[in-house]
Amino acid sequence: MNETPLVFKRSEWKGEGSSRIPFWAYTDDDIYRRELERFFYSRHWCYVALEAEIPNPGDFKRTVIGERSVIVTRAADGEIHVVENVCAHRGVRFCREKFGNRKDFTCPYHQWNYDLKGNLVGVPFRRGVKLDGRVNGGMPSDFDPKDHGLTKLKVAIRNGVVFASFDHGVPSLEEYLGPTILGYFDRVFDGRKLTILGYSRQRIPGNWKLMQENIKDPYHPGLLHTWFVTFGLWRADNKSELKMDEHFRHAAMISTRGAGGKGDVTSGVSSFKDQMSLHDDRFLDVVKEAWWGEPTAVMMTLFPSVIIQQQVNSVSTRHIQPTGHGSFDFVWTHFGFEQDGEEMTWRRLRQANLFGPAGFVSADDGEVIEFSQEGFEQKPFHRTVVELGGREVADSGHMVTETLIRGMYDYWRRVMEV
Repeated sequence: MNETPLVFKRSEWKGEGSSRIPFWAYTDDDIYRRELERFFYSRHWCYVALEAEIPNPGDFKRTVIGERSVIVTRAADGEIHVVENVCAHRGVRFCREKFGNRKDFTCPYHQWNYDLKGNLVGVPFRRGVKLDGRVNGGMPSDFDPKDHGLTKLKVAIRNGVVFASFDHGVPSLEEYLGPTILGYFDRVFDGRKLTILGYSRQRIPGNWKLMQENIKDPYHPGLLHTWFVTFGLWRADNKSELKMDEHFRHAAMISTRGAGGKGDVTSGVSSFKDQMSLHDDRFLDVVKEAWWGEPTAVMMTLFPSVIIQQQVNSVSTRHIQPTGHGSFDFVWTHFGFEQDGEEMTWRRLRQANLFGPAGFVSADDGEVIEFSQEGFEQKPFHRTVVELGGREVADSGHMVTETLIRGMYDYWRRVMEV
């Protein structure tokens, strides 16, 4: 049997637009490494923590930016710092705990000691060791601990949310988000003190961009998710808006819950279950929170690293942590507000069962992302079609469009120089 040779040029993206995404954008290791450098390690702010996770002096949290391990600390003076989890001596990733409280960090290999701001404060045998009346060894006389601290990141904190960047020349967080997305950010994080309700974590076998796409995609929720289409939490016939920043990298999907039930948008939709009922209808005990206004859901994608969820009364951050071109860790931090009463706290916790690795809704997303990656790996010379609602990139007053995904890849192409 004669076969046509496959000619595959990984850096080629045919056409000028962003509506036909080549599969190799999800499968090529060189592309992935360039993404880490250009999106996670320079030019961008990345989410690392909520202040409520490290409330006391000495508290720390270990997390990642891209594939690099970092530590978020609260020093004795109350200031928050972010340092890279790599010893300046021999490169040891010295911190192994996820959370803790301590006065300093000591590398287990050679006992180099750092304060919580990342300064080197102790070097064993720096002055050498006395033996037979003489001083033996030690560091050179011009060795200065000030030159050998941990890598310190630039830090930005807004209303209890902590971002960091390896790039100290990055614009302010407010400029980075832009006025439109900043307004929706402040809608959730409005200065009320946060409380941590819990965590969930999963590893999804798919490219990290697919989760950004998933929460920029209003096309799928009323088709894939039985919960959303059946109970009216998120459907194409809900009142909705889609908004982006000026660079098209960040986005907000805004929706107001409808009545649910049969309608034009449920015709032929296999995920719609007209006879579905709940053993515990408290999962749909939705209370309107006045400070959020009319929308019952706002899903924000802050590129490249985090999703901020307000879906009915459940609020969380979802941290994207790449682990290779074909997988990422996805860490959910469920939170509430210190002013919440016991009833609201339990409501937020119950509704959190819609989300997370085994969530009534989110389990679907993890599965289809895996299926997508399998297809990409099988056929890396092919491309997706992201043309619902046209080929242009613009805000929208409805959900029947893939404009937010096109916007993200318009930005991606510019930064990646593809």
